[in-house]
Amino acid sequence: MNPQDLSTLIGRAERVLAQLEAWLPPAPPPIDWDAIAFRWRKNGSRGWLEGVRHIAAIRSQDLQHIDRQKSIIERNTRHFLEGKPANNVLMTGARGTGKSSLVKAMLSQFADKGLRLIEVDKSDLGDLGEIIELISTRPEHFIIFSDDLSFEEGEAGYKALKSVLDGSVASPGDNVLIYATSNRRHLMPEYMKENLGTSTAADGEIHPGEAVEEKVSLSERFGLWLSFYPFKQDDYLDIVYYWLGELGCPADQIQAARTEALQWTLERGSRSGRVARQFARDWTARHV
Repeated sequence: MNPQDLSTLIGRAERVLAQLEAWLPPAPPPIDWDAIAFRWRKNGSRGWLEGVRHIAAIRSQDLQHIDRQKSIIERNTRHFLEGKPANNVLMTGARGTGKSSLVKAMLSQFADKGLRLIEVDKSDLGDLGEIIELISTRPEHFIIFSDDLSFEEGEAGYKALKSVLDGSVASPGDNVLIYATSNRRHLMPEYMKENLGTSTAADGEIHPGEAVEEKVSLSERFGLWLSFYPFKQDDYLDIVYYWLGELGCPADQIQAARTEALQWTLERGSRSGRVARQFARDWTARHV
């Protein structure tokens, strides 16, 4: 091959490579291990840990009327950081009662002791194995956190989470726990037709009980279940008064807010810590 033909061939190869590079996703950025919280990000088939710059700070003392749940998760997290046996945690129950806030409070409380948080969307739970591989040799202790968890039939993340919790031959390691929240205790839906279908008809399942066991087996693999309940009226008002005080309202303004606080929760159809804090912010903005 003469030099001119070789030069032409190289030029064509370079153009083909340039076109291929334009179609490929960019290389993931390096991981900022100085961050204390991360999100799992995806671009095509590539995923990476993105450090969170602005963390929604909340303290353990900010969470009112969930003392039992708070003490259990604090104890479990402390044992985890001390290298003692600790459990994965599933928090279920009424919306706005402090489930996800409690996880963030653990980060605020224990970040200086090496605790780190990785937030993973439900749609990305199929990447759990890759995430665990990335952090397996790190000295920090990581909580993988998935909020508002539930699955429909056939979702890939269900099997991946089930395997990581308890079932895979590969151990997730001593520096990883999974904390998840859900508004439902059983993470897969159960339908009335499934009860109606447990018949002896020719097309019925021979062992219907095993199908039901499959539905509840994911929840069973969490070592700790914490339930959260709607607040009573007095508890709701206590939380309102707490946040008004934290936001700088004087005592006379706090007592004057009672009637509007009750009207606010009637309009929202919920007595929860989230609703109480939202009211307190609105009241403070209008009166202070």
